[in-house]
Amino acid sequence: MTGPLFLGVDGGGTGCRARVEDAEGTILGSGIAGPATTRLGIEQAMASVETACRAALDEAGIAFEAAAHVHCGVGLAGMGRKGAQEAFEALPHPFASIAFATDGLVACIGAHSGADGGIVIVGTGSFGLARVEGREIRVGGYGFPISDEGSGADLGLQAIRLALRALDGRIDRTPLLTSVLARFKDDPFEAVAWMDRASATDYATFAPLVMRHADDGDPVGRRIVQGSAEQIDGLVRALVERGAPRISLIGGLSSAIEPWLAPDVRRRLKPLDGDAVSGAIRLAREVARV
Repeated sequence: MTGPLFLGVDGGGTGCRARVEDAEGTILGSGIAGPATTRLGIEQAMASVETACRAALDEAGIAFEAAAHVHCGVGLAGMGRKGAQEAFEALPHPFASIAFATDGLVACIGAHSGADGGIVIVGTGSFGLARVEGREIRVGGYGFPISDEGSGADLGLQAIRLALRALDGRIDRTPLLTSVLARFKDDPFEAVAWMDRASATDYATFAPLVMRHADDGDPVGRRIVQGSAEQIDGLVRALVERGAPRISLIGGLSSAIEPWLAPDVRRRLKPLDGDAVSGAIRLAREVARV
């Protein structure tokens, strides 16, 4: 293999994926590794990136240290943190070129095959991101609980909050709220103790329960999910108003929330062209100009 090759990496809080392709887009190898978010520190994140890259290159029959004709694009969770971009760009590497971006940006590039467009991520957290005429536009996603409206974590928070009101007798107790309270043995102080150590991921574990009861007609569940859908509507509309011609939904709750979205929002949605790794490969191509 004498021509240029392109390596894409998508690193997040749960794992890291890499894939290497030739100039024609033929997949030559892939690899996986552990979490690769900047929250874990530059060294640990880069170690996961390197492990995934080595595995992909090894499958392609290329030594990591001999990748002088490989152009690499890397999307990482938390890359927007102050100083992160500069810190990663200062690290030594064996590649012909390397480019770093946020995991959201490479997901957006992959979703629309490099064309202008946006994504709204609906998972544990939520946010919207678009690329329009070379500009990156971001809305929301400032972190739970002050932001991430409409997310899985937000669904869980709303359900627990209303369950405690039901326990007080301030609102009617529905099957959803009964199920939520059962997790805390109908003891509000169990909920308080849980809250003291709970993360956004912990709150998001309640999201499937909320969605299931909402789909079954539970009035509180429906009210919570409809409110969340309105928040996602707002993210989509904000990106459209700022020039994004098309939007794709991404994330573990995206398919569940889509039927609850407003008709004008659903008309703006399109299926994904590709994944975040394909977006990272396109980033590598853009930077290399090959």
